[in-house]
Amino acid sequence: MVSTALPHYQARVNRTLEQAFDALPVTDPRLLDAMRYGTLLGGKRARPFLVYATGTLLGADETTLDPIAAAVECIHAYSLIHDDLPAMDDDHLRRGQPTVHIAYDEATAILAGDALQGLAYELLANCPLPDAVEANRIGMIRALSHASGYQGMCGGQAIDLASTGQRIDLEQLTRLHRLKTGALIRASVELGTLAVPDLPAAHRQALLGFAEKIGLAFQVHDDILDVTADTEQLGKPQGSDQAADKSTFPALLGLDHARDVAQGLYQDALTELAGLPYNTEPLERFARYIIERGQ
Repeated sequence: MVSTALPHYQARVNRTLEQAFDALPVTDPRLLDAMRYGTLLGGKRARPFLVYATGTLLGADETTLDPIAAAVECIHAYSLIHDDLPAMDDDHLRRGQPTVHIAYDEATAILAGDALQGLAYELLANCPLPDAVEANRIGMIRALSHASGYQGMCGGQAIDLASTGQRIDLEQLTRLHRLKTGALIRASVELGTLAVPDLPAAHRQALLGFAEKIGLAFQVHDDILDVTADTEQLGKPQGSDQAADKSTFPALLGLDHARDVAQGLYQDALTELAGLPYNTEPLERFARYIIERGQ
């Protein structure tokens, strides 16, 4: 368990997302319903947690962080909806439920993902920020767009598709997952650092270093769970990566070595936090949760 803060932050971001959907004029009820379905179907809200945990340890108010965390979750939901499409991973289950293109249809799923991406940037562009933080708004939009585009998730997904059925080395696999999974996790922490004014550069760099380590550990452990967990635990078919002949850390290194890599990244992440003059316990708990999920 990350901490008692996790359900608190889950409730806050879910409420903020509900309010964002309720505020949208209904131009197409089916599309809006698919957006809700793809976003609110479930999920641990790990990325919003990082926005909240980072921002609050630096002194940001939760009400400032609510729309920022919701924007991150919109991007995450869009990426999952599109990743599940037949042209991508062709998955029929997500979080134990039919994926959006199965519950609705393929065209609606594409549009739902597109609309969620747009909504994310609307939330960042329009959310109220303290006067002292207003100058960081463009930085927030830049961080999220960088993480979700060619130099982040989209680039990582393209490498993933190109490497399916291919033998790639550890450096290539690491780059793939730093982009596909790690970039949005890093952006979540970065957004938390931008929710406060005048953060010392060294403190920001340490927090981003933590995010980079734990972002890669997240994917290494996901790869491990695809081998060791069952379909009920995963919320999607067990062994789907192997069945699709995807490049994974266990496939490249073996299961035990992959576990060692995850553990090493966890220790490196804690080292990044060690010198910071804040209560970093929530982030430390999150790091442990990352490598213990499903055990």
